[in-house]
Amino acid sequence: MKNSKFIIGGLFILAAVVYLIASSTQASAEYFMTIEEVREQEAEIVGKSLRISGAVLGDSINYDPDTLTITFTVAHVTGDNDEIESSGGLAKVLHDAVREEGTPRLDIVYNGPMPDLLQNEAQAIMTGHIKADGIFYADELLLKCPTKYEEAVPEQSEG
Repeated sequence: MKNSKFIIGGLFILAAVVYLIASSTQASAEYFMTIEEVREQEAEIVGKSLRISGAVLGDSINYDPDTLTITFTVAHVTGDNDEIESSGGLAKVLHDAVREEGTPRLDIVYNGPMPDLLQNEAQAIMTGHIKADGIFYADELLLKCPTKYEEAVPEQSEG
């Protein structure tokens, strides 16, 4: 009789631990998405924590030093490494994404100091959420400098 009380108590504790792990994992889950996927699923993902990547359109960058608010637009870049390599490398993919009309785009708002690497054709990797207004509000912003891939820039963009 005493053992059954310990077993039942242990099962309750185990169930509580499993429930806490499952609920905290779901609450903190981030979904990595491309701009194209965000646009296709916009209504379903409003408010969810997302990580997205895109090519920065240099002429869209606006910075307000009083509020430390940066707004800019990113263009869709594939998330498939094999596709990036077969398309000529990251520099070419970023270049093409910025130049091509009709490429899905997304407006970004980020609060923080102006990063030196925020420039045309840089790859921006952002964590944040999209609101009902269709704008992505970034909490974190990571930039990959396009000059790192300079040797792979297509010939038509040089000069």
